[in-house]
Amino acid sequence: MQQPFTVRIQARGYEVDRQGHLNQAVYTQYAEHARWEFLQAAGLTPDVLGEAGTGPVLLKTTIRFQRELRTGDEVDVGCAISGSRGKLVELLQQFQTPGGIPVARIESVIGLLDLTTRRLLPDPLATLRELAKRPDMLGTDT
Repeated sequence: MQQPFTVRIQARGYEVDRQGHLNQAVYTQYAEHARWEFLQAAGLTPDVLGEAGTGPVLLKTTIRFQRELRTGDEVDVGCAISGSRGKLVELLQQFQTPGGIPVARIESVIGLLDLTTRRLLPDPLATLRELAKRPDMLGTDT
């Protein structure tokens, strides 16, 4: 699957653990950063989502580590919608070196929360596409 959106991040010294590689928790922070950048590139800013009375919620995340990152290493973090089922949207985030070597893979499930009722919307992908200024960024093959 092609990642329609990628952001490059450089690993910082304070993010590494005692073994000298990127701490496992930092991968989730990088993934969160890339998810928000992805949404904003589609025109789904926090203000747009908030004015619609909605907000994305992370429901599940699975990480597969494939190669270590060390201080100063750069990583491209992709983000793509890989599917949707009812109230759930599946995301795939591939981490790769600038040369294309796989570093990690994160698969997540998100929902879109109605901020008034505090319940998940029944078709979050349709709502995201409706609100997006660039719905093409969200993909069409789901």
